[in-house]
Amino acid sequence: MQNINIWYQFDLHRKKVIFTVILVSFFVASPLMAQVGPNINLPGSDQKKFKYGFSVGIFQSNFKMKYADVFAIPAYDSIHAINPKGSMGFSLRFITNLKLAQYLDLRVTPGASFYENKIQFFYTDVANAEKLTFVEATRIEAPILLKYKSARRGNTRMYFVGGVTPSIRVSGKKNEDELDDRILIKKENLSVEFGFGIDLYYPLFRFSPEIRFSRGVTNILRTGGKNGVNDGIKHLTLNSVTLYLQVGD
Repeated sequence: MQNINIWYQFDLHRKKVIFTVILVSFFVASPLMAQVGPNINLPGSDQKKFKYGFSVGIFQSNFKMKYADVFAIPAYDSIHAINPKGSMGFSLRFITNLKLAQYLDLRVTPGASFYENKIQFFYTDVANAEKLTFVEATRIEAPILLKYKSARRGNTRMYFVGGVTPSIRVSGKKNEDELDDRILIKKENLSVEFGFGIDLYYPLFRFSPEIRFSRGVTNILRTGGKNGVNDGIKHLTLNSVTLYLQVGD
């Protein structure tokens, strides 16, 4: 039986482990930052029909990939593996919140996200064993979410969010069709999102750290082009996990 090297496995996934530890630590410490005591901050905030704010997001994104049938034929034997790699990015968003019921809100958060995804190609040629290609993009995204809130306890409140996010790519490499190592990506994308967070009420504003998971549901791989790099890939979706830091009224 082959022994599993635990430290080697940790080295492979250390970025994901560190990212997860930071997020969990942040959420454990967040309630301690809210004011605890008899004073109730922003007492009229939850009665407002409309609320506004902004957020900054830090995320790790990754492609989920399926091989094409052509990958298994001898004509494509120059590449023996294609491996998506996780990458960091950030987003800026404006928040519009509509109160639907006592514990339910409709939230729309349009904004821009900046991606730099990576895909690693492993070649059979020893002289050119592997190559890393970058897929850079700025996307305008508009998450449409339902926010289900718990009862407020002092100056804190837990909540869950879920919904869909349509997006469109507005920038990338202009000459990507002519590059030999460029993956071609469609402009449009649709993903489902779900997550959880904490509302922390302060005297002048509400601060809401949130973790949200995004799973792409549409194939964003674009066929055609001159490079032929896409031929070995059949299906490509974009997934991410994001830490949002949100401020509102």
